[in-house]
Amino acid sequence: MRRTPIVLALLGALAVTGCSSGGQSAQSASPATSAAPQAGGARFAVITHGAPGDSFWDVVKNGAEAAGKQYGVSVTYQGDGDPAKQSQLIDQAVSGKVDGVVVSMANPDALKEAIGKAVAAKIPVVTINSGADSSKAVGAITHVGQSEDVAGRGAGEQLKAAGVTKLLCVIHEAGNVGLDQRCKGAEETLGGTVERLQVDVSNLADVTSKVTAKLQSDQQVNGVLSLNPAIAIAARDAIKDSGSQAKLATFDLSADVVDAIKAGEVLFAVDQQQYLQGYLPITFLNLYKANLNTVGGGLPVNTGPGFVTKDNAEQVAKLAEAGTR
Repeated sequence: MRRTPIVLALLGALAVTGCSSGGQSAQSASPATSAAPQAGGARFAVITHGAPGDSFWDVVKNGAEAAGKQYGVSVTYQGDGDPAKQSQLIDQAVSGKVDGVVVSMANPDALKEAIGKAVAAKIPVVTINSGADSSKAVGAITHVGQSEDVAGRGAGEQLKAAGVTKLLCVIHEAGNVGLDQRCKGAEETLGGTVERLQVDVSNLADVTSKVTAKLQSDQQVNGVLSLNPAIAIAARDAIKDSGSQAKLATFDLSADVVDAIKAGEVLFAVDQQQYLQGYLPITFLNLYKANLNTVGGGLPVNTGPGFVTKDNAEQVAKLAEAGTR
């Protein structure tokens, strides 16, 4: 059959537009998809106030390194409990022109000058753990952590329900604003007396000795709240050594703490999921570097609190042993 000029014109138009079965062109049916933004080759520095050997910070480090491997970026981790030395580590990272810095901010006043140098050099900063209230002021793009006030109030409520009326709140890092917020929060909801005891996390034998002495000298103390998993185990030993019947609770997890919860030696642990405090900041910096994304809308990104008790300790035990909880 011979085709008329009109039929040929229609066939040509169909060939050009490439009609789909739905009557739309394949080109306009949906937006083009692409791979997730990646900042491959970027170098990020994680600098915390965690003392070497502190199991809590080992989990943070695990999270940061896992994210680095996932995104194909370089991640270095350093920690020093001395604010002056932590500031020096930040200065060194800035001098090395890294692509992003993650900083725990236990002592905001001591770190703000060093963090300010990073911001001035247009190096994005994510703060983690303590110091949420000061994060925006120092120029960080976001903060990852938990509200220490909220977590403290939750701990106080549970201790009150357990019958605690006089609580020893054991502070293991002098000047850490987050630790004082935890004790204040517990004080608000306990409805009893909260006494603070300063110890040194780097000397656990001395921690046990000091808590033992306090429990022996004041038998009205019927509760102990530790703010670190290593301190929790030292306090557990102190309760045994002193013959006290004080009930023990703690902030943060370790494999030893989970075992102690299962054994009934620790009532509960307030879990801020510190693995996320390493993993998420590297994720956020990767997105910022590759796609200028910021997360949180000016508000902190919460990683907790959750509570691990005897009811759910078995579920997280293997995860804690693997270094991710």
